[in-house]
Amino acid sequence: MKKTLTMILLAAAGSMAMAKLPPLSDEAKAKADEAKAKADHTAKVDAYKLCLAQDRTAAHYLRTAKDAKPVATAPCADPGAFQPPKPLEAAAAHSPAATAVAPPADKKADAAQAAAKK
Repeated sequence: MKKTLTMILLAAAGSMAMAKLPPLSDEAKAKADEAKAKADHTAKVDAYKLCLAQDRTAAHYLRTAKDAKPVATAPCADPGAFQPPKPLEAAAAHSPAATAVAPPADKKADAAQAAAKK
């Protein structure tokens, strides 16, 4: 009984501590994004190495088996070197300055759109 009560109290205290954590800073978000990108790239490299090993195994089987017929499969795709993600400002994710200066539409365009709806 005491163990169950202790576990419930610890779980409640842990959930309250997690609820009060501050939001991540921009630097922490950038580090998390880079870690995610690195993990994704590692998974791609692992899949590539597995594909190569499967190709070697299939080639050996085809050489040694008497009645083996090859099956066409997709070639292994090399993921290349790891490229860290670009920051949002360097990626040019915002709109160009020319569209921010000019108005989005004029009265003639609004009238033409209203006529097209009817």
